[in-house]
Amino acid sequence: MTAQPAADVERMEFQLALRRRGISDQAVLRAMDDVPREHFVAPGFVDSAYADQALPIACGQTISQPFVVAYMTEQLDVEPQHRVLEVGTGSGYQAAILSRLVREVVSIERYRTLAEAARGRLKTLGYANVTVLVGDGMAGAPDLAPFDRIIVTAAAEDIPQALTAQLAEAGKMVLPVGPRHDVQCLVKLSKQPSGELARENLIAVRFVPLLPGQAREL
Repeated sequence: MTAQPAADVERMEFQLALRRRGISDQAVLRAMDDVPREHFVAPGFVDSAYADQALPIACGQTISQPFVVAYMTEQLDVEPQHRVLEVGTGSGYQAAILSRLVREVVSIERYRTLAEAARGRLKTLGYANVTVLVGDGMAGAPDLAPFDRIIVTAAAEDIPQALTAQLAEAGKMVLPVGPRHDVQCLVKLSKQPSGELARENLIAVRFVPLLPGQAREL
C-alpha cells in the first residue's frame, strides 16, 4: 500500500483540526481546503503554513491562524450573491477564502506594499472576484457601498461608524474590538430593520491594531 504524500496528510490534519474546534459549515471547510495557504505566508514560514497559529508577514502585520479565519468566515453567514468588504488585506488569504463563497470581495489595505503583493498573488492564483484597494480601512469604501457583509481583520478600540454606515439592510459585520496589544473580543453586528445594530460577543482573540489613514511608507 502506497503511503500518502506528507502534504496530503498535512491538509487532512488541517481539516480535522478545524472540525474538532467546531467549524461545521461545509462551504467554509471546502474553501479552507481549496485555498493553498502556503502561497500566502512569508517564504520562511511555508513549512508552518497549515499550523494553527498566526504567522508574521511584511510591514509588521500577520496572517491570522486558520481557525480564526474559518471562524470569522462562518460567523459572517455569507451567501453566494453577497458583496463583502474586507478591512485589512494583509497577504490576501482571508479575501481568497471569501472569494470562493461570495459574488464579490472588496479588500482595503493601508500598506501599499502588502496591497500590491496581495493583488498580484490573488490574480496569479485566479481569484478574479477580489478587488484590492490601497487606503484608509476605517473609512471603508463608501463609493462602492452598501455591502452585505463587512469583515475587519485588525482590532478596533471602538466600532467604526463609517463602516457600520456602509452595511446593507440586514447586513452583518464581524470584527475584533478591544485595546491595542491586548486580548480583544470578536464581535458580530447585525443590522436590524430599524437600522439599529444588534451586538453579539463571540470569542477572545488577539489582532494587530486597526489604524486610521493610509500608511505613509511601505
